[in-house]
Amino acid sequence: MADRSETKKRLPSQENLLLDYVRRLEKHKAGRKVVILHLSALRPFNRRDQHIRAAASNFDNLVSEMTGQLFILKNADIFFVFKGNAQPQVETIVQKIKFLFDDDPLVAEEDKQTQSFASWYDADADYDTILQMVQGMAHSEKERVSAVRARMDARAALKAKQKQGEPLTPDVLARVETALVRADLSNLVRRQFVCEVDSKMVPIQMFSELFISINDLRETLLPGVNLVANRWLFQHLTETLDRRMLSMLTKTDSISISGEISFNVNIATLLSKEFQSFDDNVAASRRGQMIIELQKEDIFSNLSSYVFAREFVQDKGYRVCIDGMTLDTLTMIHRERLGIDITKLVWDPELVDGGEEVHKHLKAVVAEEGSEKFVLIRCDNREAIDFGKSIGINLFQGRFVENLIAEDNRRREMLRLKRRIERN
Repeated sequence: MADRSETKKRLPSQENLLLDYVRRLEKHKAGRKVVILHLSALRPFNRRDQHIRAAASNFDNLVSEMTGQLFILKNADIFFVFKGNAQPQVETIVQKIKFLFDDDPLVAEEDKQTQSFASWYDADADYDTILQMVQGMAHSEKERVSAVRARMDARAALKAKQKQGEPLTPDVLARVETALVRADLSNLVRRQFVCEVDSKMVPIQMFSELFISINDLRETLLPGVNLVANRWLFQHLTETLDRRMLSMLTKTDSISISGEISFNVNIATLLSKEFQSFDDNVAASRRGQMIIELQKEDIFSNLSSYVFAREFVQDKGYRVCIDGMTLDTLTMIHRERLGIDITKLVWDPELVDGGEEVHKHLKAVVAEEGSEKFVLIRCDNREAIDFGKSIGINLFQGRFVENLIAEDNRRREMLRLKRRIERN
């Protein structure tokens, strides 16, 4: 059986389907009309996928009645070919869609715009114009796809080179740290949410982790260098990144720090003057909303420094999280003695494959310490959520959770648009 993703790649684009349809329309063009909604001219925040889908759904009844054929183009324009006797219905639908975007300059200032919201054609009288226009659309889409593929190939080649890249050296590290002092890293800061997930797979955001993307940093500053090849130099680099993150968190105009947040730092950073300066600028009430994430390797490389730093930050009101725990380390490391507030356990299918004995052990550990003290991370599928819930974990983080958040946002936006249409 062919791979589903490969089958999807072979599907023709809407532009090519439209071109084929218009060519076949030549023999049946009498009595047909065409309307094009120029949604590509809307402001970016008004032409998100959910907006385009909401607009296109207004034509569903006419399409199901075989009265017209709808095409949603890659640039967000809507192309609708219909029987002439449906003109009043189509005009009503177009007016309804205009209400949906009545706050956009394309609609609000239509009399001043060179681009109208909709263009109307008679398929019989304007056939040559329509065919030429659609041929241009198909050609533009073909060129766009070729350009995207070329960029993807170049990116894949770059990533392959990075994996085999030159190791990080002290000289290169010195140059990078100099560049980091001046560089604006706010566009490299990523946010990933930790959520509860209910029985209907709806996420409830509890807090978010802020981190600087190492992969994006490498692509930006050192595309030919493998930053993680030398563990000790990389550790030194992360301490520099810690200082930049603290600086950005202090300047709230650099990145948003609303709600409860967590961030990774090294123990050496917690004992530095930069953290002291950061702490001096954080309101006492805000400290309780911040979680400091530490790597287990960093903790055990200098246990006495960890104990001192942990007591210092917890006395201030911060919470402490141990990151990157696995089944083996969960068994070996006594987190209560370490004074840990939250444990991040890495999801691995082997947790399921471990059998009933492993499941009972994990369930007992979570029950003893409290479900609120555990987060299952790197969740990339539903199996991770289901397993976490089966052992008592309620908090999850990872790509699958981010997809659930995006889907929930789309659902809420569609509901908001639907209510707005109904009001209009």
